[in-house]
Amino acid sequence: MCIICASIPAAAAVGAKLNVNQLAKPEENRKPIGKITAMFIGLLMAASIVYHTLRWQG
Repeated sequence: MCIICASIPAAAAVGAKLNVNQLAKPEENRKPIGKITAMFIGLLMAASIVYHTLRWQG
């Protein structure tokens, strides 16, 4: 498994942990960790697709 593909579940785990830590705070003070994590995972997936497509072609 390449480093990009391996970082996807790691990013999900870190995002889940950070999101759980937010639950103790009042709702007004919480940061959008879930949305940030989703965007980061989407970016990693896009990078993985580009990397593996270019690697497969070349």
